[in-house]
Amino acid sequence: MGYKVLGERDNKWQPRKGLEGPFYYADGRVLYYDPKEGSYWDPQTDFYVEQEEMNQIHSYLAKVLSK
Repeated sequence: MGYKVLGERDNKWQPRKGLEGPFYYADGRVLYYDPKEGSYWDPQTDFYVEQEEMNQIHSYLAKVLSK
């Protein structure tokens, strides 16, 4: 099994109480998962990410990792 480095991690993103993460994505986004809400939260916009957008993010990640 191999791995791929997706980029530098910024130390300003720390674990937050009640949330899982931070999760670093190939497009540079950092998201946290809120298990109570059942959605990913974007700390830069302070909004939850729609499921359709998460599907696009995961598709992009799969493409990047398959190269």
